[in-house]
Amino acid sequence: NAIPFIMFGFLDNSVMLICGESIERTVGAVITISTMAAAAIGNTFSDILGIGSSYYVEQLVIKLGLKPPNLTPIQLDMKCSRRAANLGRTLGVTLGCFLGMFPLLLKKDEESNDEKSEEEEDEK
Repeated sequence: NAIPFIMFGFLDNSVMLICGESIERTVGAVITISTMAAAAIGNTFSDILGIGSSYYVEQLVIKLGLKPPNLTPIQLDMKCSRRAANLGRTLGVTLGCFLGMFPLLLKKDEESNDEKSEEEEDEK
């Protein structure tokens, strides 16, 4: 149960960060929206992508040979099964969200380059 949610969390966070930053730089510069508003719009795009890609993510997981356990309906309805499934989903999406923060690593490099440029200009 966790693997598709890792992929979902990864896609959700990475697309939200990339779209949010892009929106802030382009639209935000024209109509002066806040960083949080740009993030919210980026999250909207990310959620739309998540809904549209869920089928394909599940199919990819199946192609990789990672199928859910073959349980009967009675077993699936057991309290321990539901807890295990929810725990797997929660841990999966959490891990995916952390992995999906990789665009922040790229942004940090851009910011440090901008700071170096500003320091060089100040020295002149």
